Amino acid sequence: MFAAAGSEPNLETLAAISILHEQFPEIKVRFINVVDLLKLRHPDVDPRGLSDEAFDKLFTKDKPIVFAFHGYEGLIRDIFFTRHNRNISIHGYRENGDITTPFDMRVKNELDRFHLAKDAATIVSPEKADDFAKKMDETLQYHHDYIRENGEDISEVQNWQWQDIK
Repeated sequence: MFAAAGSEPNLETLAAISILHEQFPEIKVRFINVVDLLKLRHPDVDPRGLSDEAFDKLFTKDKPIVFAFHGYEGLIRDIFFTRHNRNISIHGYRENGDITTPFDMRVKNELDRFHLAKDAATIVSPEKADDFAKKMDETLQYHHDYIRENGEDISEVQNWQWQDIK
């Protein structure tokens, strides 16, 4: 399961789902676009928050979650702390940055499609994930070298568009 909050995390998560589906078409994926983060808080903390039942209906009680967030990871960790499902891998702002391209900033914080896809594959299918992880690492190295040479993101990032999953 993937969840994302914020425009860039949503874009990167959808791209990660697309990459995963190409390699692992048998994996079923749920995607949750979180528009109002405060709805995820427990109603004891925030009256707008989802009940445990409503939260579990979205996030289940036990399925692994890869959550991409445009803020600090600790906020998501705090929200999930009081919930049933704490089987979560959070990708958020880690204060890693430089003067570089917007996509490279996401790479530096491991909030990009390649890190998200690699993380999900490792969680869901660890026995098949090694080759896929190597492929993602090679793509990240190619990206690293390409932007330093050309000053722009690789075409796979610049030209990416959502395609229906079959």
